[in-house]
Amino acid sequence: MTVDQAASLHQEFTQVRKDSETLCAPLEIEDYGIQTIPDVSPPKWHLAHTSWFFETFLLKPFLKHYHEFDEHYAHLFNSYYEQIGTYHPRAERGLLSRPTVKQIYAYRQHVNAAMLVLLAQETLPDYPEIVRRCIIGLHHEQQHQELLLTDIKHIFSYNPLRPVYRELSMGNTNHTADLFWHEQPGGVYEIGADAAGHFAYDNETPRHKVYLNSFRIASRLVTNGEYLEFMHAGGYYNPAYWLSDGWKIVQTQHWQAPLYWVKQDMQWYEMTLGGVRKLDAHAPVSHVSLYEAHAYANWCNKRLPREAEWEIVARQQPITGNLRDAGYLQPMPADLQGLAQFYGDVWEWTQSSYSPYPGYRADSGALGEYNSKFMSSQVVLRGGSCVTPQNHIRATYRNFFYPGDRWQFSGIRLAEDIT
Repeated sequence: MTVDQAASLHQEFTQVRKDSETLCAPLEIEDYGIQTIPDVSPPKWHLAHTSWFFETFLLKPFLKHYHEFDEHYAHLFNSYYEQIGTYHPRAERGLLSRPTVKQIYAYRQHVNAAMLVLLAQETLPDYPEIVRRCIIGLHHEQQHQELLLTDIKHIFSYNPLRPVYRELSMGNTNHTADLFWHEQPGGVYEIGADAAGHFAYDNETPRHKVYLNSFRIASRLVTNGEYLEFMHAGGYYNPAYWLSDGWKIVQTQHWQAPLYWVKQDMQWYEMTLGGVRKLDAHAPVSHVSLYEAHAYANWCNKRLPREAEWEIVARQQPITGNLRDAGYLQPMPADLQGLAQFYGDVWEWTQSSYSPYPGYRADSGALGEYNSKFMSSQVVLRGGSCVTPQNHIRATYRNFFYPGDRWQFSGIRLAEDIT
């Protein structure tokens, strides 16, 4: 590693760690400890867990004479790594009033200082592995930055006062780009991350060949207005559109609209990080489950794209869009004609199960649990959202959630076969 590369890593570490705290700056102390559902973690837990990651996978094994900030944190802030030791139940993270927010910020400072000492020891024999793990840790923290915002939104939505995280720009909401269908010829393609030196998670590898039939993919995302047509047509009341498991949830949980939609005086509103505001018919529909995405596609006589189809079209597009750096923190209408919104706005459901690529090998040791242990019963989403950092997303990135999950910024792009 050159001097410039080492300096760049130091700078990136400092910036990413600072970004997490900046995202929490609008919070009051009372906001830090709330957990509304098991999928949502309290903001202070995210701040501590990301520090635990660096402490566990870098400082303890590599920094001589490192002293833990508090030995009990190893249990409290381990998320799911069985090979590391025990962990506090996920659904009970919101029951912990201690450690305090002040103590967790002190923990972060302790870990930051030790990490900068470790990163300065470039002559260590294990330094290449230290760099590799540090980069994983930074991308891991960026994932939790996205979760911070999605979880804060869910936490605030539970409060009848509908608090405002921060004021959001409305942007241009007067129209959306016309929809057209991009045709992609069938054939043999390669997907997955290559060995060009750019960071990718292990679940994006190895690069491999796939055969695809010819298909069409929509030029933009499905809008709130278009989804409203599905609702007005009785979409939530007709089992013909739904997968069996999805219909069961619609019946038992009484789904009638996407998460965060509220109807008042015959008008639809939605909860945002900027509080409740009138539903923008031109913006992409968001916070829908795979079941809702699938039902909408059935209603349209279309389907969801396969992840390989999405990737071979998306990699031809620049990695720009309504990502967190744009500052909207809310899906926005497509403002460009042509292929749009492949990156940002909402994570796009595919019809592909989250499973290993041919030839996949997980990392050895506990880090191998990062992705591989979840390759069951989940579905792949692509493209990032309005709360994803721009330098975190790429065409090969595979996100994954359970089919019924809705609290993420998840939406719909349609596809169809060419026959």
